[in-house]
Amino acid sequence: MSLKVGVLMGGESNERQVSIATGKAVSAACKRLGFLVEKLLFRHDYKKFINQLKDQDIIFNALHGGIGENGEIQAWLDKNNIQYTGSGSLVSALCMDKARSKTLARIMGFKTADWQLIENSKQKVKLDLPVVVKPNEQGSTFGLTIVKDKAMLKIAMEKAFEYGSTVIAERYIEGREITVPVLGNKVYPIIEIKPLHNLYDYECKYTPGLTKYFCPAELEPKMTSFIKEDTALLFNEFGCDVYSRIDYIIDNDGFYNFLELNTLPGMTKTSLFPKSVATEGLSFTMLIKKIIELSL
Repeated sequence: MSLKVGVLMGGESNERQVSIATGKAVSAACKRLGFLVEKLLFRHDYKKFINQLKDQDIIFNALHGGIGENGEIQAWLDKNNIQYTGSGSLVSALCMDKARSKTLARIMGFKTADWQLIENSKQKVKLDLPVVVKPNEQGSTFGLTIVKDKAMLKIAMEKAFEYGSTVIAERYIEGREITVPVLGNKVYPIIEIKPLHNLYDYECKYTPGLTKYFCPAELEPKMTSFIKEDTALLFNEFGCDVYSRIDYIIDNDGFYNFLELNTLPGMTKTSLFPKSVATEGLSFTMLIKKIIELSL
């Protein structure tokens, strides 16, 4: 009997279109695998799908940002005994909160840029410029600005607060941006990201040709080994399950700094996770199969 997979996508976050792209790609892969697929596309009320959700063997969570990534959907699915892919509610909430994630990473001894949590627009930024100002709980670089002079600070704060109730100001680190995928108990090749813009922004992330990717990243073997070991450590200590992707920046002194941990990496044509696993012979279809198997 074929496995019944419900693909939950859409939502009302700013990443809705990315979620739909992920959902379509995942659905197509599931069909190639011979699974019975039901696309569950919603904007506001996911609870109306309760009967369809309960009818599936597993729900593939293809949501990005908002309730799909901050633990709300996961908690509701747990409450209704519905099985789903990826990490649980508490881990999702922790990883979505950049300030909390950085606090835990620093407690674990990882380098991460100094930061300040801003809870209202009147709060003063105490860090020296340049700083990165961004929503504390948001993805895809929505509301993010690199601030190099004080005149820009107010505008950057207003922009960030449009996307969330709290904002994080983080000391800007110039360097090489890398990301490292984890699937099950395996850490896959490191990707270096070189956008054509000054910033790996939404346009560079989702427009083919606007970013160059190097996988495996050209790093000293010893550094590659350290980063992979530390990525596995972060994945396990944060309590992640099945798959995640961890972002770092390598500063000009050669140290890698923790940026954030993504519990729901994108699965679109331009997404980083599939690029990495493909270098070790894992096709997109087999990646989706593995995520589902590990989640079951």
